Amino acid sequence: QVQLVESGGGLVQAGGSLRLSCAASGRTFTSYNMGWFRQAPGKEREFVAVINWSGGSTYYADSVRGRFTISRDGAKNTVYLQMNSLKPEDTAVYYCVVGRGPVLSVRSTDYDYWGQGTQVTVSS
Repeated sequence: QVQLVESGGGLVQAGGSLRLSCAASGRTFTSYNMGWFRQAPGKEREFVAVINWSGGSTYYADSVRGRFTISRDGAKNTVYLQMNSLKPEDTAVYYCVVGRGPVLSVRSTDYDYWGQGTQVTVSS
């Protein structure tokens, strides 16, 4: 059974930083993309960032590019999201995702497994 366990969310002031982690278990993920989506209150779920199976390629939403960095540790089956210069509009529940869809896909339907979500709140 595949499990994705997220951690690292919390409350931070605007301009601050947080680091999210997501540990995957239950199978081998060497050929899977790993990424993050988020959903703010009253808004649709949106793509944030993705990293390919080798960790050599990444892609970001325009809204976070230059502020967020995604990385992965293949040996630990863990993906990270380093979030810097946080803004109030980054407030959302952040979901870790894993999938074998097209490389660096931004579509939620291309991801097979989802974490339970972790809350990130940025105060102004």
